[in-house]
Order: sequence, then C-alpha cells, then structure tokens
Amino acid sequence: MTTSTTTLRTRRPVGRRRIGSHAFLIILAFYFVIPIWWLVVAATKDTAGLFGSPAFWFADDFALFDNIAGLFQHQDGIYWRWLGNSFLYAFTSGIGATILAVLAGYGFAKFRFRGGSWVFTLILGSVMVPLTALVIPTFVLLSDYGIINTPWAVILPSLLNPFGVYLMRIYTQDAIPDEIIEASRIDGAGEIRTFFTVVLPMLRPGVVTVLLLSVVVTWNNFFLPLAVLTDPDLLPVTVGLNRWTALSNAGAGGEQVWNLITSGAFISVVPLILSFLFLQRYWQGGLSTGAIK
Repeated sequence: MTTSTTTLRTRRPVGRRRIGSHAFLIILAFYFVIPIWWLVVAATKDTAGLFGSPAFWFADDFALFDNIAGLFQHQDGIYWRWLGNSFLYAFTSGIGATILAVLAGYGFAKFRFRGGSWVFTLILGSVMVPLTALVIPTFVLLSDYGIINTPWAVILPSLLNPFGVYLMRIYTQDAIPDEIIEASRIDGAGEIRTFFTVVLPMLRPGVVTVLLLSVVVTWNNFFLPLAVLTDPDLLPVTVGLNRWTALSNAGAGGEQVWNLITSGAFISVVPLILSFLFLQRYWQGGLSTGAIK
C-alpha cells in the first residue's frame, strides 16, 4: 500500500509537468501561427475588405485571384521581376555561402595549421556583429569597386556566413570520425576524393541546414538591398513591397494597393515554406543514416 501511494505521488507531478509543457508549446504554436493565419486571410481580401471586415476572418468576397491578376498588371507586373530577383539573390548567395561554409568548416575541424584557432575565434566573434552594422562599411567598399546598384552588390556580401562556418565545424567534428578519413587515405584516396566521396555524403544534414539558413537570410534581407540598390528593376521583393507600402501610406496619386501588398507578401513566403517541406526529408534521411552507423 505504501509503495503504490508513493508511486501515485511521484506520477502526479510528472503528469502536471507534462500538461504544463504541452500547454506552453500550444501557446507558442498559436503565437507563431497567428501572423501566418492573418497573412493568408488578408491575401484573399480587396482593399475595402482589409479595412472593413474582421482582421482574422475572411471577407464576403474572395479576391485572391483578382489580387494575383492585379500583381501582373500593376506597374507592368514589376512584382514578378522583384520575386525573380529574390530567387536569384537568395539561391545564388545561399549555394555560394554553403560551399564556402562547408569547405571552411571542414578545414577548421580536420586540419591543423598555424593560427587556425585565432582565425576561427575571429570568425566566431563576427557572428556577434549585427548585419545592419556592416551595411554602411559594405556600401563604401562596394562603391570603391563600382558595383553599387548591380546584383553583385547583394550577392557578394551574402556569401559570407560566419555562423554557417561555425555550424559546419561543430557538425564535422561530431559526424566525421578521424579514423574514417585516415582509412580513406590509407586506401590511396587523395584529400579531394576523400572529401567528395567519404566526407560530403556524411555531412548532408549539416549542408542542408546551412543552405536553408543562408537562403532564408538572403531572401529576408532588407537593409542591404535598400542601401545598395536604386534601380527598381533590381530590387528584391522585400524592398519592392516596402516601396508600395510607402506609396500607399502617403496616398501618392490616390494609389492604394494594400491588397496587392498583402497578396504579394503571401506569395513571397510560399517558396520558403516549400523549401522547408522539401528539404525536411534530407534531415530525416541524414539522421537515420547516422543512427544506423
């Protein structure tokens, strides 16, 4: 009887903690879903519906397809050019930043060279520097080389990803045993062949993580393109929608395109959602492979 009573008493706090943690997670999920839900609902409304209907529920008229058609017509469909620019900047920078981060992280993790720890410490310290603090020095540097107001002004700075280097170094140290590399060298494989045939397949989850983070950061980048780009045809979707917002706030020429802004914002997040869903299987596959090994 005493044992059962003690067991019951120990189970009750555990059950309460589980209920509390689940409730906290539900609140967090609800908190993060609210803005997405609002964006989905707002994308289906016209300008009158945005201001004349409940914020978190649909209006009487479903105007999503009319809004998409308006994106093709407004300013000769420049929104779709902005979206294409975002694809160009994000995926070019993301792939380039991932390649550099993987090579640098692998080098720091598996090779010993003079000053390596100091260089890595410098890279790690740069993670703490806000990106916005580097925009003005970056602008001055790019201006000296004459590439302001070109796609390179966005792509080149985005290739540097100190956090990606740090992440790949830590992941390589844990995922790649030194014995595997030594065995490959004993079998006669060179460093390049060892990296591409032995190391890289084992780094797949880390590579996908760095790629996705790099793409998301560049896609959502606002301050850097705002500072280095002035040609409307070169703007990414973040800066372009901000210009429409400024015009709508000012009421310039009676232009009110709030419905196009919300629909354009909704369309701009769809590629990121699809990227997460598509790349998720690579994370799962990599984790399963590591578990089997």
